[in-house]
Amino acid sequence: MGAISVSDVDKSAALSKLEFSGEEKEKFTDQFSKIIGFVQKISELDTRLVEPTTHAVEKKNVLREDIVLPSLLNSEIEKIAPKFAEGSIIVPKIIEY
Repeated sequence: MGAISVSDVDKSAALSKLEFSGEEKEKFTDQFSKIIGFVQKISELDTRLVEPTTHAVEKKNVLREDIVLPSLLNSEIEKIAPKFAEGSIIVPKIIEY
């Protein structure tokens, strides 16, 4: 991959819903290009003898037994919920594009 351009920074900023000044875009362009350079340098290493890992440290399964406990009654939930109808808590509709 070649150097990062200002248009690449613009695309990343738009996807991240961020806005940058021209000076910031230039700074990020330089920083991202350096990061890509580091990644390319690392890819030059011979890793044939390195075993693949899924985690950097050993992980153990820490699941607990599933225990059924009594829940709140709908009448109690209805008292504390801002809006409640037909056995459900009503929440505002949120849609982002």
